[in-house]
Amino acid sequence: MKKMLGTITLMLLAVVACPCSSTAQAPRYKLIDLGTLGGPNSAETVEFPFINNSGIVVGFADTDIPDPNNPEGFFFHAFRWKHGVLGDLGTLPDGLGSFAIWSNNRGQVVGVSGNGVIDPLLGAPEGRAVFWYANGSVLDLGTFGGNQSLAGAINERGQVIGVAADTVPDPYSLFGWATETRGFIWERGIMRDLGTLGGADTSPSFINERGQVAGVSYINFDTPPDPSLCGFPIATHPFVWQDGKMTDLGTLGGTCASATTINNHGQVVGNSNLPGDEILHPFLWDRGKLIDLGTFGGTFGVANWLNDAGQVTGVASTEGDQEFHAYFWQNGVMTDIGTIKDDVCSIPHFMNSSGQVVGTSGCTEEGFEVHGFMWQPGGSIIDLNDFVPPGSDLRVTDGETINNRGEIAGSGMLPNGDFHSIVLIPCGGDETDTDGCRSAHLSGRPSTRTSRGVARQISPEPNYHPFTTQNLAQLRARSTWGATFARLLVKH
Repeated sequence: MKKMLGTITLMLLAVVACPCSSTAQAPRYKLIDLGTLGGPNSAETVEFPFINNSGIVVGFADTDIPDPNNPEGFFFHAFRWKHGVLGDLGTLPDGLGSFAIWSNNRGQVVGVSGNGVIDPLLGAPEGRAVFWYANGSVLDLGTFGGNQSLAGAINERGQVIGVAADTVPDPYSLFGWATETRGFIWERGIMRDLGTLGGADTSPSFINERGQVAGVSYINFDTPPDPSLCGFPIATHPFVWQDGKMTDLGTLGGTCASATTINNHGQVVGNSNLPGDEILHPFLWDRGKLIDLGTFGGTFGVANWLNDAGQVTGVASTEGDQEFHAYFWQNGVMTDIGTIKDDVCSIPHFMNSSGQVVGTSGCTEEGFEVHGFMWQPGGSIIDLNDFVPPGSDLRVTDGETINNRGEIAGSGMLPNGDFHSIVLIPCGGDETDTDGCRSAHLSGRPSTRTSRGVARQISPEPNYHPFTTQNLAQLRARSTWGATFARLLVKH
């Protein structure tokens, strides 16, 4: 799903006045730099850090231990930030690196750790899916007999999902592990194989509080005529797994599709090729029906997150693939969140229960990720750099995750190019900039009209700038959970 080039014309139907309000109160936040574990960086990818609804932040940070295989690098460890203290979660015995991916509100954390063993099939360090208890002790969740595994999410019941290698040779392993990659659910010491939709490999994307799992699976063992049109070497379909049964969600008519996440009502969002496999659209699956969410007139769109209200956020290209904008979708209406200043693209990473969205805006000469942003229904896009205190040389490049209290975890870049994890804490209504609290400038451009059918809200002053094929390739490369896991594995 990474090279879906082509054209599509959206029929804009029944343009009506936008019901959104432009008088939303400017939010106020305090920025906290989480620092590192002794090395230069503590946030280097689009997935980290993650903040849960208890305000606990997890991710990974460089230690002060040089990496002999990388003269400019350091070994990194998973961290947990709680009550203002950054704690090193460490590794498995003899492991040299680790990172945390997700935490539930009980403070239980999952991710991956090295174990000090070299994978004989890859000639690289083995990685193990791990579970950190609230007290900091770590548990190796194991594999299906292979040499690699990774844990990606945990719910409040302590159920963990991830991927693990078995011993069956597989030239098309989802993560290049040389053996089959199988999705798993782990609970109370037992790792259970989720199965597949007929092929060799499976990768889960998320688990809800009911224990339902959404993900992507190979559907056969045959390579498609053009594997680049699917983003995987074998055709894939999205699935929902519950109580040992895997259900194929199908596609929007194309060869391949994948699932991004699932909410607590069992609704799923994901991405699917259309007939011909040249166009990729986001979808919502609800009670057995796939709903095409459309785009802003371009050939490419993905869904990145879904909350329990059925609100969806993702990215979609504009007419002619000129730009790539974050959107907010609800009840058939797709709202263009826009960009910061003259940026060419915006990419949402996360959304909370209130529909507040965070992400990054950029794709300019300054870089791919230039301005972290937040947006809320009825408001305008806000540059997270509005909350950087005077005298700080940090530039917030990304809003990574936001919890239901409106607390944001993100990434900030220093002048020397190092990155630090940051947290933004909402402040009270006092308009004075005391205790580091600062107000947003509300410089974004609100939408003024909507369309229904394939629905869209349009900024009154759209800025169209050249959107390069390199930009689009970078965005396509981030469109699947499998791609996310693959980037994580490069880190260890």
